[in-house]
Amino acid sequence: MSKICQITGKTAMIGNNVSHSKRRTKRKFDVNLFTKKFFWVEQQVWIRLTISAAGLRLINKLGLDAAMKQAASKGYLTSIKTVEE
Repeated sequence: MSKICQITGKTAMIGNNVSHSKRRTKRKFDVNLFTKKFFWVEQQVWIRLTISAAGLRLINKLGLDAAMKQAASKGYLTSIKTVEE
């Protein structure tokens, strides 16, 4: 599983650890990712997405279908996994 949000396209950032003596070493800031199941009403199917917390807020604001269309147009949404229940 890659560490990329399928809705917003957020990836890990690189920054510095700064010690008390101001010595800097490289570190990685990971994204707040989790996998979540959604029911896609237009297709009548359950799907599983890897999304960030900001992506979840975007889905709550726009709706699942509009957020997925926006992500697909920007190239973030590559593949959708359907869930068999």
